[in-house]
Amino acid sequence: MSKRIRVLAAKPGLDGHDRGIKVVCAGLKDAGMEVIYTGLRQTPEAIVAAALQEDVDVIALSTLSGAHNQHLPRVAQLLREKDAAHVLLVAGGIVPPKDRVALREQGVKEIFGPGTTMTEIAEFIRNNVSLS
Repeated sequence: MSKRIRVLAAKPGLDGHDRGIKVVCAGLKDAGMEVIYTGLRQTPEAIVAAALQEDVDVIALSTLSGAHNQHLPRVAQLLREKDAAHVLLVAGGIVPPKDRVALREQGVKEIFGPGTTMTEIAEFIRNNVSLS
């Protein structure tokens, strides 16, 4: 049996809207991935600690609150500090185009906006995770 991709999904900060991330979690499970959803109002420190504890391949964050420039770079920084930069960091939600370049430079590998299909998300993850 081959190893399944393990994804930790979380909602950083005070954003209380979780319908989108729950849909993504279900879609990734349907795509054959193992998904751990940590729930609402997570700190970057808690997200990275859970990712390390669960030995995940991917962290998927959902952000709708406008705090993406605070939370996403902090998660990327913590991954580097914990020697876990190999964990693929992706995000989805409302992130203005002007912020996306800086977030990618800081370690967020992809940002999926409204209208992105589950197929696109699953393919991106499969193409960017090494299971060896």
